[in-house]
This record gives sequence, C-alpha cells and structure tokens, in this order.
Amino acid sequence: MTDLIYPASPAPLLRGGRRAKASEMLPVIDEFGNVRAQAAREYCHGGQKPLHPVVHLHIINRRGEIYLQQRGAHKDLLPLRWDTAVGGHVAYGEYILEALYRESAEELGLHNFHPHSLLTYIYESDTERELVNVFAAVGEYALKPDRDELAGGRFWSPQEIEQTFGKGILTPNFEQEYTRIKDALLALL
Repeated sequence: MTDLIYPASPAPLLRGGRRAKASEMLPVIDEFGNVRAQAAREYCHGGQKPLHPVVHLHIINRRGEIYLQQRGAHKDLLPLRWDTAVGGHVAYGEYILEALYRESAEELGLHNFHPHSLLTYIYESDTERELVNVFAAVGEYALKPDRDELAGGRFWSPQEIEQTFGKGILTPNFEQEYTRIKDALLALL
C-alpha cells in the first residue's frame, strides 16, 4: 500500500480544473504517493491523465468464492460489467484506508472487516491513470449493494471468473488485476 503524503497547505488546483464539491476533488500524486495538486474528477478522467489514487477491495468467502459487483447501468465507463467488489477514488484530504472503509460502506454497507494489502500498481486506460491500492478481506459478510450505485453483486467461483475472461462480461481492469492476485487471494483462506 502506498499511503499519501499531503503538503502542509492545500495543494494547488490543476490548471484547467474547476473547483468542485470537496467530495469530488481528487489528489493528484506522483508514483510515491506525494500529493502534488488537486483536481476535479472530470479533469482526472478527461484525457489529461494525471495520476490519482484509487482503492480496490476483493472479498472472499470461506468457500473460496470471490464477490463481484455489477456496475450500474448509469455508469459512463463499462456499464453493467462485473468488477471488483469495492472500487473507488480517494477524495482529496483522505488517506488510503479512510477511502477503503468509506467506499466499502457506501457500496456494500460493509463496515467491520480486516483488510489485507495485496498490491499497488499503476493502471492506465484511454481516459485516466490511477495508482491502484489493492486489498482483500476474507469472511462471511452480509453485503448490501447500494442500488443507486450498483446493479447488483454476487459470489463467483474462480473457475467461473476465468471462463468469462475476454467475453466482455468483466471489466478489463478486473481481468488483469485478478490474474496478478488470484494466488494471493486464495492463499488468504
């Protein structure tokens, strides 16, 4: 896990960015987690590709099944595709674990869990560049997907996940991330 190092005074707003609600402002960082600026979410996703941090949480039950969320139909990127159980941006002023617990509560109503840090890597798509902090939690949780944000969610077997690779069912980011961490996920059982 790369934690964030904020400057003593508020980081400058990136040129071309607009002032947004505080919850929509993202820290712009270097690869070491030093916060260099802040920018609106739209700026970070608008093709400029400033590096910004996100969190992912993989949830595994005791049978070795992995919970995936189905992205909402209203999402701009990859609507209705299946993805990591929890994923979201770190808001400006937050630290990595704060964002992980906030996103878990917002998306799945999950509050009491012990995250294991698995990996940190840079992911780049056509529209954005993210420093992804990947965590996992093992247990039998009562998950309640937020219907305003997600289309749903369910547990998948590792075999079922791998059979859907390359078929446009899963997000490309999930596919590449799962390939990197699947052995570490199962080792947590």
